[in-house]
Amino acid sequence: MYLPRAFAESDLAALDRLAASDSFITLVTVHDGLPTVSHLPVLYRRDGDHVELIGHWARPNPQARHSGPALAIFHGPHAYVSPGWYPDKEEAARVPTWNYAVAHLHGTLETFDDEASLAGVVDGLTGQHEATVGGEWRFEFERADHRTQLRGIIGFRFIAQRIDLKFKLSQNHPLANRNAVAANLEQQRREDSRHVAALMRERTDASTGD
Repeated sequence: MYLPRAFAESDLAALDRLAASDSFITLVTVHDGLPTVSHLPVLYRRDGDHVELIGHWARPNPQARHSGPALAIFHGPHAYVSPGWYPDKEEAARVPTWNYAVAHLHGTLETFDDEASLAGVVDGLTGQHEATVGGEWRFEFERADHRTQLRGIIGFRFIAQRIDLKFKLSQNHPLANRNAVAANLEQQRREDSRHVAALMRERTDASTGD
């Protein structure tokens, strides 16, 4: 990932927030020289610098037969930025751009298919997401029909070895431009635009001591 110094984030708490907001990742592996991509919900766990993701594929998914090096991507909010919003109209500022937050985790993938571990993944994921939709479904290990469904999936554990966090939030612009962009994004209909504005406000407040 192209990562200019101005947009690099080193605080893993920022990754925690991305994962808490949207734990549906893009998982990329390469096999026989060709990339394979899956889009998957994961359980996110961090202990200090140790970051681990746990999830599962459908058994027929070709990526379920991959292991070793992999890339996991967390997608944060993103928003278009119009150059017409800048009070600083210097030539260098007169171009449209896109503000966004994203995390690339480079690491190692290992698979598992034992019943107890797969049950733990399904139980963890449903326990995490059922509450968000007002549902009450849960995996019941004592039920044979629930355990039978586990035969259709393969589990994975991803251990991050390098984490690149990119928060492109107009940090390369003067304060007046950053404030103007945030103010305009706050007025947009897209929820993502307002989330980007909130991230911009946080970083501006932190840098100015407000």
